[in-house]
Amino acid sequence: MNSESIIALLSFLGTLVGTSGGILASAKLTNYRLELLEKKVDRHNSFAERVPVIEEKVKNQEARIDNLERNEVI
Repeated sequence: MNSESIIALLSFLGTLVGTSGGILASAKLTNYRLELLEKKVDRHNSFAERVPVIEEKVKNQEARIDNLERNEVI
């Protein structure tokens, strides 16, 4: 093989390795970011589940306060 063919083959291998490494690094970063987003969504969902419970408790407390205020006025 002449030197130009060897240089072309080495250049191709270098390009292949560099591209593969970039793709793997990009995939790892994407997976990491997706995991972070999933954690945020889980926190948001648990918060969204608790809000109706809190609203119901507040409504009950407001009713109790109204009853106490009506009894105190009388």
